Parts: sequence; C-alpha cells; structure tokens
Amino acid sequence: MSSAVRPFNSGQDPLIDPSKNGSAVKSAWPSKTKGGLPAIPSQHQYRPVSSHLAIAPPVSVVIPAMNEAENLPYVFKTLPDWVHEVVLVDGNSTDDTVKVARELWPDVKVVRQLGKGKGDALITGFEACTGDIIVMVDADGSADGHEIVSYVSALVSGADFAKGSRFANGGGTDDMTLVRKLGNFALCAVVNAKFGARYTDLCYGYNAFWRHCLDKIELDCTGFEVETLMNIRVVKAGLKVQEIPSHEYLRIHGVSNLRAVRDGLRVLKVILTERSNRRTQRRSTRAAALSAGQGEVS
Repeated sequence: MSSAVRPFNSGQDPLIDPSKNGSAVKSAWPSKTKGGLPAIPSQHQYRPVSSHLAIAPPVSVVIPAMNEAENLPYVFKTLPDWVHEVVLVDGNSTDDTVKVARELWPDVKVVRQLGKGKGDALITGFEACTGDIIVMVDADGSADGHEIVSYVSALVSGADFAKGSRFANGGGTDDMTLVRKLGNFALCAVVNAKFGARYTDLCYGYNAFWRHCLDKIELDCTGFEVETLMNIRVVKAGLKVQEIPSHEYLRIHGVSNLRAVRDGLRVLKVILTERSNRRTQRRSTRAAALSAGQGEVS
C-alpha cells in the first residue's frame, strides 16, 4: 500500500497524537530524511477523507471565478472539510465574489488575477497552491465537490493525473447540447488517434493531479482550452492518467460564455499545434541521433 494512503479506522482521529496528550499533529505530510528521501508518515499524520480511507498529502482546491457570488454557496457547501486549502482566483469581479468566498470559507486564499482568461486564472492559482495534490473546480456550481474524494483516491493509488469524464461509466451531464456532445466526441477521437490517449471526454475542467506534474507540462495557454492542452501534454509526458466518472450539472446562476463552434475551433487549433510540435520534436531527436552516430564513426 502506498505510504500516502491507509485504511481509516472509525473512532480514531489520525490527526491526534496520543503521545502528546491529545495535541494535533501540525504537519499533514512527512518531512524528508537526512538522505533526502521522504519519510514514511506515521498513522497520526493521516487525515480521513471517507469512512474507509485516510491520506497524508495536503490537497489544494483551485477555483477560478469572476462574478460568481450567487454560485459560490453551492460550490463551497460541497467541498470536503479535510482539504488543506481553497485558492480562489478572482478575475476582477464586480460583484461580491470575494466577500462571499471569505464568508463561506474564512481561511480561503484569494489571489487576484492580473491577466485574462481561464487558463491564466488556473496558472495563477496553481502557483499559489501549497498542497501536494491540486484539484481544479469550476465556480458555476456545475461540479460536485463530493467527487473530490474519488480523484484523490486515484492519485494516492498511483495515478499522476486524475481526469474527470462525463462519458465514462457512471458519469453524466445535464449541460451539454447535442452539438457540443458531437464536437467533444470528434475532438476526443482526434486526440486519441494522434497522441495515443484513451480518453472518453476531452473538454472538461474537473481534474486533479500531483504538483510534480506541473514540472513536466508547460502551461502556456490563457484561454479555456488550457484543459485540452493539459490533457494532451500529460499524455505526451508519459504520465499515468486515470479517468474519473463525473457528473456535470447545469450552471445555477448566470449565463455561460461557451460557444460551440467558436470554442471547438479553438480546441482544434490547440490539437493541431501540439501535433505539429510533436512532429518537430521527433525530427530534432532523429537529427541529433544521426549526428551523434556520425560523430562516433568518424
């Protein structure tokens, strides 16, 4: 069993160390040994995330939001209380988004977005996170925070990237029109064929991953298509991806900015660009190998 996860025994609080007269353990994640290797966490450093599972790594939840004051109560009420931190990236809201967030979650970390676009907001949020696991959650009320435990369970069980899917067995959506579904299926098929992925859903923003993944995938996209970019680059980086069945609900308040044709073309552009970059990288690798081989012969 991974040192990051252990079965949780009901009636026992993994955060309380009986050897310290019932005081709480300050660190949720073990420090490194003198040799630089991570120490194996003791049973007192685990936090229960369900009736049968406790974990050690701290979890950060990133929520990009702009004028979502009415939706935040629905979002925050589903977030599990065992998360390490909630990072709200405010896209210069003109309503009470920040005020409501602080009322709902007093310890929320509010980060002001300097740029524009969902991709820029997520990148800003990732940089502000201190947890070892990062979860992406939309602020419109379409995502169910109760599902976070499924994402985290997949990660502590060996996955690098837990990718939400509305079309995996057990998933669903109340929000997609037929045109958007057809477009998503077509774009997903292209990614699977061109990059060797096995995705059932492509354009969905409910994902979770280990922080180390950010060292292997460069995020240079400021728009909403950043989600597709991440899905492609984790495959290109050889990371272990596990799809998590997820149900997408309707936006509760407000109007979505999504436009099927326009957004589909933007996603397609990302796919073609990544495919082109992959070919260029292969050519460069082959040329370097040939050059090295010629040097050895001479």
